[in-house]
Amino acid sequence: MSIDSIMSKQVATVVFDDTLATVKDLFDAASFHHLLVVEDGRLHGVVSDRDLLRAMSPFIGSNVESARDLNTLNRRVHQIMSRQPITLRPEAAIADAIDLFLTHQVSCIPIVDAQFRPVGIVSWRDILRALRPETPQPADGAEATGAA
Repeated sequence: MSIDSIMSKQVATVVFDDTLATVKDLFDAASFHHLLVVEDGRLHGVVSDRDLLRAMSPFIGSNVESARDLNTLNRRVHQIMSRQPITLRPEAAIADAIDLFLTHQVSCIPIVDAQFRPVGIVSWRDILRALRPETPQPADGAEATGAA
């Protein structure tokens, strides 16, 4: 089975000079955890929700929030992104992705074409979903309890 059969084909992207406020808005509005950093259509890095949390003040949105805290949202993507991301091509095997997840401390792998343009993204959760065995349903519609 190849990566392109399990990858998310809808990728969210930002550019080097987007602010962390923009990144925060994107993460707040969606259920994904990684943004790909592109310039001229080519992949240059990745920003995770954890990168954002490390970079912004923990007091944002609290009753002790100050202008200094809010100012952390004016930082730019290029200041917090992971550069030179580990990537795969769409035709790579799922085993290749597993090897990369086990070798490197990454939680996603951008999938790129020959011109290094992002065409998808795969997370370790996508791998688990793909490898999860199908649970057989009882023929009579009764719930399985696991008791014999």
